[in-house]
Amino acid sequence: MTETVAAIVAAHRAGSQSPAQTVARSFKRIREHNDPAIFISLREENDAIAEAERLAAKDTATLPLYGVPVAVKDNIDVAGLPTTAACPAYAYTPTRDAAVVARLRQAGAIIIGKTNLDQFATGLVGVRSPYGIPINPMRADLIPGGSSSGSAVAVSAGLVPLSLGTDTAGSGRVPAMLNNIVGLKPSLGLVPTAGVVPACRTLDCVSVFSLTVDDAVSALSVMAGPDQSDPFSRNRTLSRLSPFPQGLRLGVPHDGQLIFFGDKAQEAAYAAALERWRSLGATLVSFDLEPFYETARLLYEGPWVAERYLVIRNLLASSPDAIHPVTREITIAGSRISAADTFAALYRLQTLRRTAEHAFSGVDALVLPTAPTAYSTAQVLANPIELNSRLGTYTNFVNLLDLCGLALPSAIRPDEIPFGITLLAPAGQDALLASIGRVFQAQTKLTLGAKGVALPPLDDIDLALTDDEIPIAVVGAHLSGMALNGELKEFNGRLIEATSTAPDYRLYALSTTPQKPGMLRVEAGAGTSIELEVWALPAVAFAKFVAAIPSPLSIGTVRLKDGRGVKGFIVEAADIAGARDISAFGGWRAFMAKAATSA
Repeated sequence: MTETVAAIVAAHRAGSQSPAQTVARSFKRIREHNDPAIFISLREENDAIAEAERLAAKDTATLPLYGVPVAVKDNIDVAGLPTTAACPAYAYTPTRDAAVVARLRQAGAIIIGKTNLDQFATGLVGVRSPYGIPINPMRADLIPGGSSSGSAVAVSAGLVPLSLGTDTAGSGRVPAMLNNIVGLKPSLGLVPTAGVVPACRTLDCVSVFSLTVDDAVSALSVMAGPDQSDPFSRNRTLSRLSPFPQGLRLGVPHDGQLIFFGDKAQEAAYAAALERWRSLGATLVSFDLEPFYETARLLYEGPWVAERYLVIRNLLASSPDAIHPVTREITIAGSRISAADTFAALYRLQTLRRTAEHAFSGVDALVLPTAPTAYSTAQVLANPIELNSRLGTYTNFVNLLDLCGLALPSAIRPDEIPFGITLLAPAGQDALLASIGRVFQAQTKLTLGAKGVALPPLDDIDLALTDDEIPIAVVGAHLSGMALNGELKEFNGRLIEATSTAPDYRLYALSTTPQKPGMLRVEAGAGTSIELEVWALPAVAFAKFVAAIPSPLSIGTVRLKDGRGVKGFIVEAADIAGARDISAFGGWRAFMAKAATSA
């Protein structure tokens, strides 16, 4: 079935299905699904079909989203459709697309309509809208999640394969969990927010909902990049995907630090997810979650709520009844924040950011429950603020700490409530999260969304170097999961392959502090094969990386087992005096593992 973005694009290019047919199918499904609370406004079907037909005049091979129907959260501008932010009194009709919408159109996507949300993107529940509450297609009594409620439900229900949300405190992740879909929250500034109604302008991200990780990355790849009209966009690019790394290390909270609010099924599902990561070869490393909790409390107890107040203060003054009562209660607190309060919070946040950096020093990513529990609509309506706050336990700190996140379906609990995990990493590591997340999703063998769509086989990753990349072979602490691997990631490096050298090398533990490996080429037949990884670095980054290599290591040509030669770490014969020959271990990783068990 052509349900995923990848399958739809393939069908369009093969001619087995036309973009116009796909768009018409989306409109038909919307009518048949018959939930008026999902969309706030829809395009005229004939106009959308006509736009799809006009794609045939373009070079469709250059359109990565060729004919893909997309729904857009109604705080993101689409030219000609009202932007309401779920508040009719606030509504306006933009004459131009938001930057992300324009980029999607350029990639061949067809915008279908604007989706419902918690008013002014304030909430994680999806029940704070005058346009109704979208019905969760996984279980009708569950909240749909928010604030990107309509966008998540539209994907889960099979109405569109791709949708845009926004994410300030978890709005692109909590609904993903509750609807059994993928939610990708990019690094701050990677995707421009020009044309997006702000919630907290310094923290807002445009997020992506899809059925698969690969589909989300397809959308992110065309949306990413700086935009001169957005002062908060950054000069960041999205790296390409890499193979699943050996030695993957994932951070999990210290025992007793996780909060599930008594939800034993959620706790058990998280434990099962960790076992799945272990089965994939990941090592789980404990870290202190308390500083993250403290950061989360800053979001609504600190001055950032003043950013929400700034957006609607005129409407609060002129027409307070036009604003949802809960949204009004939360937002009006922002009027009481002083400059002194703001600076005190900023100073504390800077300290917490430094503390959070330590949590990532020995791991590739953190893995947390997306939310600690799930609630019914009735429960949330009866206790709207407290239960909403609980849902943000593992999401509220993410943008404050400048992290990227990927929410993944993990299991369907025995009570048929979806459970999901979220991967978190420092800004710029979006591709790493996708590279490992896609493998985890495939391992779950879950069906997709609420319609039971089978998870397609993983496509092979394109490992070809770009014109701007230079390969480098690493044999020591820069290997995946080891102490210096983060340096490669900071330089936007990507793993190309895990392989080994030709059998012409000896590996030594050098007499340095800290201890380093040195790989020496010897006469044919006098050596052995040594484990290594080949990473690709942007040319500018390659120069900086090589310039920082300490003596006695140097860069030379390393011969791989298949005969290829790549630049990599070597030592000269004069540098191994007094060093221990550890070639029998086959690589630095095995040597260090043995040393750790012997300590």
